[in-house]
Amino acid sequence: MIWFDCHNHLQFSRLGDPAPLLAAMHGAGVERCVVNATCEADWPAVAALARAYPESLLPAFGIHPNHAHQAGGPWQELLAGLLDEFPRAGVGECGLDRREGAPGMDLQVPLFLAQVRLARDRCRTLTIHCVKAWGLLTAALAEEPPPPRFVLHGFAGSVETARQLLPLGAYFSFSGEFLQARRAAVLDVFRQLPPERILLETDAPDRLPPPAWVSHPLPDSCNHPANLPAIGHGLADALSMQVADIADLTTRNARACFGDALVTPTLWKR
Repeated sequence: MIWFDCHNHLQFSRLGDPAPLLAAMHGAGVERCVVNATCEADWPAVAALARAYPESLLPAFGIHPNHAHQAGGPWQELLAGLLDEFPRAGVGECGLDRREGAPGMDLQVPLFLAQVRLARDRCRTLTIHCVKAWGLLTAALAEEPPPPRFVLHGFAGSVETARQLLPLGAYFSFSGEFLQARRAAVLDVFRQLPPERILLETDAPDRLPPPAWVSHPLPDSCNHPANLPAIGHGLADALSMQVADIADLTTRNARACFGDALVTPTLWKR
């Protein structure tokens, strides 16, 4: 079985050396992942990973809403330059977040709209983070139409919200955190989504699954990107599907979403 992790943060120092992480991922059958930047400061690290492991990962460059107050200077020109260097890179992680302590919407909304516009103009896949801001998100995408394909990372919205976003080109990503009993409502939403729009992610080192779905433990409750197949097993159970079918479905969907023709690295062929 081949798996595709559509959202993680291999550049985060909490995960340590990426080489053994990628080796473990490939050993578990995760042949490809999308590594998402979160702020200008980590764009160089994501770019370095993309240069070092071009057959294992796709980069995405963006500014997370929690870093909206740090965006300044020629950030749009720098982001456009990275998209020029990496023709298959996405834009993200970006979005809207209304949790307490997040930057104000006066900062978040213009920053998000600018990234949506850039992704659309370059026809790049957009990865969206949205927490407690679904109405604002749909309004923003009405003002600034998204590119043909975009990901709702760690989607925890309602079925009604999904129905609004589907015609725009939305894909919906499932993380291992949603296997917790208290997140049962999220599983119910995923049961109602079109299968061809479902993706899998780890969001490593965050969103650690429940212990039963952790195949690769790490210190300090960090989520290992090689946990993706275990998360897929959990989703297969919840959707009453065969594990092989979930692997095939979500990998095909990820390739369609990210425009990725998967190339299996010679080093990792089994």
